[in-house]
Amino acid sequence: MKKNLAFCLLIALTLFACTTTRKTVRTPPAIGQLRLIGKQVIPHRLLFEGAVTGGLSGIDYDPARQQYYLICDDRSDLNPARFYTAKLYFNEHTFDSVRITRVTTLLQADGKPYPNKFSNPARTPDPEALRYNPRYDAMVWSSEGERIVNAKDTILANPSLTLIHTNGQYIDTFALPEIFRMQASGNGPRRNGGFEGLAFSPDNKQMFVSLEEPRYEDGPRSDVGVHNAVTRILRYDMATRKPLAQYAYQLDPVAYPPVSKDSFRINGIADILCLGADKLLVLERSFSVGVPSCTIRLYVADLDVATDISGIRSLSQTPNFNPVKKRLLYNFETLGTYIDNIEGVTFGPVLPNGHPSLVFAADDNFSPAEESQFFVFEVIL
Repeated sequence: MKKNLAFCLLIALTLFACTTTRKTVRTPPAIGQLRLIGKQVIPHRLLFEGAVTGGLSGIDYDPARQQYYLICDDRSDLNPARFYTAKLYFNEHTFDSVRITRVTTLLQADGKPYPNKFSNPARTPDPEALRYNPRYDAMVWSSEGERIVNAKDTILANPSLTLIHTNGQYIDTFALPEIFRMQASGNGPRRNGGFEGLAFSPDNKQMFVSLEEPRYEDGPRSDVGVHNAVTRILRYDMATRKPLAQYAYQLDPVAYPPVSKDSFRINGIADILCLGADKLLVLERSFSVGVPSCTIRLYVADLDVATDISGIRSLSQTPNFNPVKKRLLYNFETLGTYIDNIEGVTFGPVLPNGHPSLVFAADDNFSPAEESQFFVFEVIL
């Protein structure tokens, strides 16, 4: 009897796995609507292979290996800079669980892990996004860099885009346009407002990179009632690793006022995902101190009519350009539940009913007051 029971359980598990980890992934040319399948939260500061799990700032799905990659924004403080590999178990009816399967250390060109701010602050990364490119069987990850300018010290580290093997080994970096270099003056990217999102074109020959917030020269940051905050999206060629174009993207105002006028608030691009050669999904994340949930809005952005602004150093002083057109696709406020700091989005496997899946991951900032959340949606065409 026990043998028969064990055999039946094995068959059931096998069937469930087959319906939740299909090898294919579909990039739809358009999305009609999204339907929530489920939500999961992994335990706070879960230890796996000696590393603290959390700070999930980006997610990507590898259909050939049937697994997800999750980059961690720990700046080598708790453990060396790293990404996790995971399995997510769901079908069109339920989202069952999340299982971390591996931890991989990000390596420098010399093969060593990245230092933290105490040992070498100029070399300390700020990991924010990670994508797997099956054409090259390699990954690209982004770092926002660092900009600390005060009477005591000046630390400048440029944003970066690094090509690596799937074992974390360094391959090369992508060319960085001069206007994205950190500066001690009021020029270039703002601190924590650098390269936040990554996306590969459907043929994996091009890469898009989003700047979270406007550069100093491009105008004001997003704020309550501010409608002219404009950031940038870059297009790269994967073969040459050089930029091809840049586009202006107009951010929404900060969604809600903070608890006081001096309290922190932000709205910026948290991640991007390709829908086609000239269309992106853009994830905007707004947060204000004193407001429990983040305001997460997903837009469809059309780059086809946007001006290439590569030659424009200051968008605030050069108003004659066409920004990216955007259309609201989904507002997470409609879920009526606590939404944390969602920073990653990826297409997952095709569901058993033939529809694509869309997966989101939230960064808990290693805080016990926040959650490492996962949301899975069915994409209805």
